[in-house]
Amino acid sequence: MRSKMETKYYFRFACAAMLVLLATGMFFFVWFRFVSVHNQTYHLTGLGNLGMATGLYALLYVLSGRRFRAFTIGDERKASIAAAQIVTLLITDVAEVFVSLAILGEFRYFWMITWRYALLWLVQSVILSLLTMRMVERYRNIFPPYSLVEVYGDVDNDVHNELNKIFYKFHVRDRFHYSEKGLLDRLEDYDGVLINDIPAVEKNDIIKRCFDRNLRVYFVPKISDILVKSSRNVNLLDTPIYLCRNDGITTVELAVKRAFDLVSSVLTLILLSPLFAVTAIAIKLEDGGPVFYRQERCTIGGRHFMILKFRSMIENAEADGRTHPAGENDARITKVGKIIRSTRIDELPQLLNIVKGDMSIVGPRPERVEHVQIYSEMIPEFVYRYKVKGGLTGYAQVYGKYNTTALDKLKLDLVYITNFSLMLDFQIIMETLKILFSRESTEGFTATKSAEMHDHELEQDK
Repeated sequence: MRSKMETKYYFRFACAAMLVLLATGMFFFVWFRFVSVHNQTYHLTGLGNLGMATGLYALLYVLSGRRFRAFTIGDERKASIAAAQIVTLLITDVAEVFVSLAILGEFRYFWMITWRYALLWLVQSVILSLLTMRMVERYRNIFPPYSLVEVYGDVDNDVHNELNKIFYKFHVRDRFHYSEKGLLDRLEDYDGVLINDIPAVEKNDIIKRCFDRNLRVYFVPKISDILVKSSRNVNLLDTPIYLCRNDGITTVELAVKRAFDLVSSVLTLILLSPLFAVTAIAIKLEDGGPVFYRQERCTIGGRHFMILKFRSMIENAEADGRTHPAGENDARITKVGKIIRSTRIDELPQLLNIVKGDMSIVGPRPERVEHVQIYSEMIPEFVYRYKVKGGLTGYAQVYGKYNTTALDKLKLDLVYITNFSLMLDFQIIMETLKILFSRESTEGFTATKSAEMHDHELEQDK
């Protein structure tokens, strides 16, 4: 097992090195041609300029790529890795505009450098995206998926089937209930173990056995597991002590976050005003109905507000007063609605909610009031989501799906709340660009999931 893992790491390292060399080499070509013609001091300081700019470019590309998982060949879907490359290159090329200007010491070159780097980004995005896809295919041909055994508890869920859908990475070969005798002795026949909602005593026994045998462990966390994950070690005694501060976002962080929300929202509203106009006209022309749709949602502290969206369904889609989650191929969605929902354009009017102060750019997605009441009865910890403002995008939107269960969305949002940082906000914004390439993130509710919501059949985390 160890030898196989080391081989995988070597393959990924080689792929990452190739990507870094190619991206940096393409930048070097553009930068060299520019400074050799336009920089009057090139013949004296050209080598220094070239080396500094190229070295910084490689560093920025590596750091951004690691942050946005652009080098995770074999771990992610092809589209996700390709999207990560595009985002990584965008951040690197934009940053390099200012690095290059600082090296040249002359701002008059701004537009000359900007259009060159914009063209560079387009070429890099196409070439490196295609290359990463080929690398992923090669990886899958060489390395088989992990062979896993699931140890499950009394709560029925579909985790093993969801993992098997990621066929290139996982194969849940067998499943055993945690109460089966001789279970610990069977674990070594697999590459790893999936622990799926079993009692703490049995979970601890399995984790310790896997640690002893160098076996991988994947487990579905309880809410308490997520809350303590952000704890830090306190070296006060001769035994480990972990501290969970549980003090939330600081006043300074809130002020900076609010300032960022205001500036970003206003600028985006101005830049996207033509798109707003086109969308409004298209909605009006299709059926003559209202352009916007308002709905009561919950935000920080459980406070109610009216969220604003472009209307993507027929008028009076919920005329009976009941909640009807949008399903796959939902007949209520208009032709224009299908387009603006798949591209997230329908969410853009919420920039006005952000300016008003009801929402933030990043945070847990605001839920409908009636949903909050239902979920809170079934999952008392659901109110933890309202320690921060609701967001236009969020951790659960990036790493979950539209039809992710309420409990799983809560867990994802708690990961954000307990690990908040301004850098995490920036990462989620960039990751939001990636999910536009993923169909799964916009999946509607299946008939089964819709029925479950109507029947309020939610499993409680115990």
